[in-house]
Amino acid sequence: MGSDFLSFLLVLGLVLNSLVLFCNGGITSKFVRKVEKSIDMPLHSDVFRVPPGHNAPQQVHITQGDVEGKAVIVSWVTQEAPGSNTVHYWKEHSSKKHKAHGKTNTYKFYNYTSGYIHHCTIRNLEYDSKYYYVVGVGQTERKFWFFTPPKVGPDVPYTFGLIGDLGQTFDSNITLTHYEKSPKKGQAVLFVGDLSYADNHPNHDNNRWDSWGRFAERSTAYQPWIWTTGNHELDFAPEIGENKPFKPFTHRYRTPYRASGSTEPFWYSIKRGPAYIIVLSSYSAYGKYTPQYTWLEEEFPKVNRTETPWLIVLNHSPWYNSYDYHYMEGETMRVMYEPWFVKNKVDVVFSGHVHAYERSERISNIAYTVVNGICSPVKDQSAPVYITIGDGGNIEGLATKMTEPQPKYSAYREASFGHAIFSIKNRTHAHYGWHRNQDGYAVEADTMWFYNRFWHPVNDSPSFDS
Repeated sequence: MGSDFLSFLLVLGLVLNSLVLFCNGGITSKFVRKVEKSIDMPLHSDVFRVPPGHNAPQQVHITQGDVEGKAVIVSWVTQEAPGSNTVHYWKEHSSKKHKAHGKTNTYKFYNYTSGYIHHCTIRNLEYDSKYYYVVGVGQTERKFWFFTPPKVGPDVPYTFGLIGDLGQTFDSNITLTHYEKSPKKGQAVLFVGDLSYADNHPNHDNNRWDSWGRFAERSTAYQPWIWTTGNHELDFAPEIGENKPFKPFTHRYRTPYRASGSTEPFWYSIKRGPAYIIVLSSYSAYGKYTPQYTWLEEEFPKVNRTETPWLIVLNHSPWYNSYDYHYMEGETMRVMYEPWFVKNKVDVVFSGHVHAYERSERISNIAYTVVNGICSPVKDQSAPVYITIGDGGNIEGLATKMTEPQPKYSAYREASFGHAIFSIKNRTHAHYGWHRNQDGYAVEADTMWFYNRFWHPVNDSPSFDS
């Protein structure tokens, strides 16, 4: 038996050694994904199917419509004619039906003309309830449903899904399927930017915006996706006469920015259950005196951690990134805003842009001046954890080349596609898990218990020498 036990230990050691590599920083996963080109699914794929019926609503999606979570913005597209702007909705088990009226817009991009894009906000919803809604009233009607969040409060549990840089490849489909089938069900998606990758096609083929909307509808119609804009939402193409940034995105997608005092739809805030979520724009001006800077400066004092203990920030370009891809692209924004993040004890920052996965230690780099030259990140328990989740599966493929040795600020990194789940348990604890596409639906390749920075600010990071 002793010999068998030693053999078991030897095999276990070899397995563990094959999975991870410990180096100067944290863990660089040794999982090797089969190298295959990421290609967009053909437009005749069933995931892009146009719903049957005359002028049937398609590309249905919802997002939060106010700060507190009692409103929902419903959006959809009709192709043949404008059709009805009305949404019928009702609470489960209620015989009383309500209706709301929205607005319609269209746009042109180079040689493309959009369908009729509808946006309708339904308000005064009850918390923690299931609602049904119908679009396409009077023609081809389609019915969907969603759950409203619990009333804002410090100890209500809530679970977020995290997806970034999704695109519409075969890998994208696997990512979305894994998210849908995860036993830890997300109740809303925090999306960190780069939706359709239409700009990777000739002349920014906006038909790929339509196909992406139909592809994602199986999730976006049933739970709110909280939108962050990335570089692939810019669609700035002066070479074909398209000089207005974010043109397709702003016509197709809505955010509740005015409710939080923002002047543009690219930065805003919401409360959802126990979380205060701040969305920033990496591709809008953010220097001192700009609208985004002024808004954020005034936003942090509004956060009441006795009401919403979990402070989450979304942006697209990561501030701490140890891949060669997009290395230090987020540096100027970090220099501007990182002191505020530390002062206000942000719990976690989720970003995309780099097409791989990485989780940082709790670190900051705010001591630097031109005179003192102190420019190395240091351990800081008031700082957020930075997570790069730009691994949705898009057409540009994986980022595989990493800086070596692994920096001390990097706790875990892996070049694989996947998604994550952030499950808030109460005011002190949240469980985080990253799911690799190649694993079973329940498998978590990287996990961490988060301790809230305001209510339970103890060390939750793997130890390392600062």
